[in-house]
Amino acid sequence: MELCDEAIKELSSIYDEESMDTFVSLYFDGKDRKFIYRREKAVMAVLKGEELDNFVKTMEEIKEFLGKKHAGNVAIFASHKHAYFKVVDIPVKIKNLLVVDSSPYIRPLVELTDTWESFTLVLLNTNHAKIFSISCGKITEKKRLSAYIMNKHKKGGWSQARFQRLRKGSIHAFFVEVMEELQKYANANIIIAGPGQAKYEFKSMLPKSLQEKLVDTIDVDIEDEHDLFEESMAVMAEKEMEEKKDTMQHLKKEILRDGLGVCGVDDIIEAARNGQIELLLVEKGYKLRGWICENCQAVGKGTAKECPYCHGKTSEADVIEEIIEFAERTDAKVEFISGDEIKNLGHVAALLRYK
Repeated sequence: MELCDEAIKELSSIYDEESMDTFVSLYFDGKDRKFIYRREKAVMAVLKGEELDNFVKTMEEIKEFLGKKHAGNVAIFASHKHAYFKVVDIPVKIKNLLVVDSSPYIRPLVELTDTWESFTLVLLNTNHAKIFSISCGKITEKKRLSAYIMNKHKKGGWSQARFQRLRKGSIHAFFVEVMEELQKYANANIIIAGPGQAKYEFKSMLPKSLQEKLVDTIDVDIEDEHDLFEESMAVMAEKEMEEKKDTMQHLKKEILRDGLGVCGVDDIIEAARNGQIELLLVEKGYKLRGWICENCQAVGKGTAKECPYCHGKTSEADVIEEIIEFAERTDAKVEFISGDEIKNLGHVAALLRYK
């Protein structure tokens, strides 16, 4: 499995310039096979010619994969015409969805990465440590380390003071080893967990580059991984909520002073196409019917028989999906917001890199 954000990057760059109905995007819970049958039948009633032939062959490949290799929550992006077949395992429950379009439909994946922000988790005591990577809600153990640390003072041999110095030195050496491994795997967010004082001693040793990524420390028994994962994800959810509040306040200030904040679909489309967007904010669940030009990739609201810019052929499109794809192609961050604040801003808004 590839991490969601890596998959999104690849998928957002794929587009068929010749046909509008080439790629099949299937989000499937692994259970409701009747859903696939219903959607397949509906799509086949609409498509014709080469597009129909491509869809039938693509669905055959998808169903063969599902029949032989998969039963859980999964997203599949495929096109027989382009010999493309990509699978992204999803560790949380998803809503069944089948979309046929000129490019992979990535919005559910983008929403998933926004909901489940990635982080690195370190669980340790004085002689055992585990480093986990959590992405899209999936937990992957990256490294396991241990060291022999003497816990009892030998009678008659060493003085108590000398024993404590040696023990402290052994623990320090072990923490250095853990820190070196953490530097290999750490992303933008780090949580440190464990019993007693060990986690705080380890935290104090971290270089500034890792200290700046530290989100929280959690007190937990070294064996209590299940509760730890739940608590650490709750910590990240709270962090994400606070960051979105701060972002909305910053955005409003930028809009008021005519700075790097913009809102409304028309301005956002232009900024997205120009690669100006640093952070795109979208109202959760909001969709907008519009059109896309098959020739120059211009996007607009409502309907258009031909592109107003190049007079090329247009097709129906979800304007918000197209904006998200533009944003992903230019390395912009995408976040989904609920509430009246984003709705009053025209459902979409952005912080720009430049004006």
